Amino acid sequence: MSPSLLALSYFIHLVATVVWIGGLVILTVLVIPEARRALAENPALLTLMTRLRKRFTPLSNLSLALLIATGMFQMAGDPNYQGMLQFNNQWSIAILLKHIAVIGMVAVGLVLQLVTIPALERATFMLERGKGNPADHERLRRHEVRLTWINLLLGIAVLGFTAWATAL
Repeated sequence: MSPSLLALSYFIHLVATVVWIGGLVILTVLVIPEARRALAENPALLTLMTRLRKRFTPLSNLSLALLIATGMFQMAGDPNYQGMLQFNNQWSIAILLKHIAVIGMVAVGLVLQLVTIPALERATFMLERGKGNPADHERLRRHEVRLTWINLLLGIAVLGFTAWATAL
């Protein structure tokens, strides 16, 4: 494998990781809690949250696609790789656990993007027009927060398993 191609693959992989997991950290730990504190009952909070979701979702989806493509390229070229579904060394076990965590992140992301966020945006739309139920909106918002935290914890697990595999 060409060292230049491998270096480019690592670079793209790292940037995509920063965007996806770094974005989750920044949004979950800093931006969303502070926006909720600063705007509290202000209707602008609903608009801000919708806009943040719409900006982050395409970036996270692109990052995921890049991570899968570059990760497969890197894995195939790693001397520890012994073939598909071969778990004969610690490296392959660490990579398996990493892939399970990534699949978990994808699953949580799909639930967020296809179920929770559309329902939350409908509830927000109705609230903005004075027709919605604030309790339903709050329940969906809490569900979104829980899923986002789960996704963040899975992302941290991905980084941990990556560190383990890299150390071997």
